[in-house]
Amino acid sequence: MAAQPFDLEKRHKAPRAVDDSIGEFWLENPFDFERNKGFNLSMFERNRMFFNRDGKRFAEVSYLSATDLDSDSRAVAVGDLDADGRPDLIVRNAGGGPLRVFMNKMPALPYVRVTLEGSASNKDGIGARLTLDTGSRKLYREHFPQNSLYAQSALETIFGLGDHTGSSTLTVVWPSGREQVIENVQPGPLTIREPSE
Repeated sequence: MAAQPFDLEKRHKAPRAVDDSIGEFWLENPFDFERNKGFNLSMFERNRMFFNRDGKRFAEVSYLSATDLDSDSRAVAVGDLDADGRPDLIVRNAGGGPLRVFMNKMPALPYVRVTLEGSASNKDGIGARLTLDTGSRKLYREHFPQNSLYAQSALETIFGLGDHTGSSTLTVVWPSGREQVIENVQPGPLTIREPSE
């Protein structure tokens, strides 16, 4: 849709017939707020969620997960709200409405949830590079809270271990350049403090 911000009276006709049967509509002037009352200017875009099937392919599971809200969602934060190793979602809409919490109900599997406490580096260890070696594979992460519009995710790094239930080795390269190796890491929560020397 074209808009003329310096001519608030300008109207743009639809380039083709609008199909009401699928919820299509056309705004001739998005700045005509009185006339456009009741319209969701996000064009009723439904939220989408994708499930990583095997590390390469994704399945669209929006409807199955009930995350396919018809709302103007702008903020999403991710964090393990119930400390079960499965990341949960908090979704906020720009135009008000309820704050939505989506609890992850996937089958529980072993995990390592890492939080960092820096000393020479920043106090949260933001920017640290983590490598978890399970013996059969290496998992790589950067310790950084993901951001979206109006939201910041929890400051934790979660490694999903699949069917691995034994110990692992965690290597942390801190932003200061120090490297720290933690042997015999067991599944579950883990707090790592940066060595002072």
